[in-house]
Amino acid sequence: MTENDFLPGDYQNLPEQGKVTWKAPSNIALVKYWGKRPVQMPANPSISFTLDACATTTSVSFEKKNTKDGFSFDLFFEGKPKDDFKPKIQTFLERIEMYLPFLKEYHFTIGTSNSFPHSSGIASSASGMAALSMCLMDIEKQLNPKLDDSLFFVKASYLARLGSGSACRSTKGNLVQWGAHQNIPNSSDLYGIEYPFEINPVFKSYCDTILLVHKGQKQVSSTVGHQLMHGHPYAENRFEQAFSNLDRLKPILADCNLEEFIELVESEALTLHAMMMTSMPYFMLMKPDTLEIINKIWEYREATKTPVCFTLDAGANVHLLYPEADKEKVQDFIKNELAEHCQNGQYIHDQVGLGAIKING
Repeated sequence: MTENDFLPGDYQNLPEQGKVTWKAPSNIALVKYWGKRPVQMPANPSISFTLDACATTTSVSFEKKNTKDGFSFDLFFEGKPKDDFKPKIQTFLERIEMYLPFLKEYHFTIGTSNSFPHSSGIASSASGMAALSMCLMDIEKQLNPKLDDSLFFVKASYLARLGSGSACRSTKGNLVQWGAHQNIPNSSDLYGIEYPFEINPVFKSYCDTILLVHKGQKQVSSTVGHQLMHGHPYAENRFEQAFSNLDRLKPILADCNLEEFIELVESEALTLHAMMMTSMPYFMLMKPDTLEIINKIWEYREATKTPVCFTLDAGANVHLLYPEADKEKVQDFIKNELAEHCQNGQYIHDQVGLGAIKING
């Protein structure tokens, strides 16, 4: 598909008012997206597990207005006005207006909340922008009932990307790939796709416990982090590594080769942080407890032969990945050994999910 495929036809009707609600999950990348080109295009392809429990629920109420002289919206986070987030929504609406020309016809009241604690250190931009995009596509579906489901979800992913790159991987599940790759059919820089190759059932129920080492605002924003890849001395090799790792993943996911899965996922996580440590300016995003957790994971895996591994986003928190079959003993390990390294002992148990869902009522 091209961008022109997302331009709408004539709308059948413009209702006076209405309300829609969607819940969209966060995601955790296995092969990392780091570095981008305008506008919100990835410098390399990526793939992620769609999560389940860590999600954003967004409601959008819309009411016809008399003028079309600009965007009109109010934004509430967990019931309270969130004016500091409005500029990001304004930019998002400007980017997507040509694909949703009804946007200036209405005043929108956007209410959003996260299932995970505020300032928990879990990036909510992916789930938040995905949920908002699903709501806006739901409204378009009302205006154009002939819009088919396949285009609905692809366009939602396309729009979400224009708000936050990784958000395009949160509209579907359970494994979503984003970024053009010659060996992955239908892959695109414009939107995420459901992984088209064989996936062993073990990976469809994989568990992810997020160990909250550090809560609060990130030391460096993702936007700044991506920009640091421009002119980075190791950028081209990193991008080539991502393409290669996606090729490596195909037999790993089909054959459930957990040893190679662990090696690839942990290498990707550490490479992301290595790129940050070798950029200019440079950043150290791990905390001492991040390293303590990683070392304990390695020791536990060696001692018990349990196939646990870690991955990291651009921050200090650790995602502990493990098969559902090992859930009970791994969660005992978390409680007894790893929780002490989490801020206030906090962690969140999650697992692979199926993507965004509509909330009725």
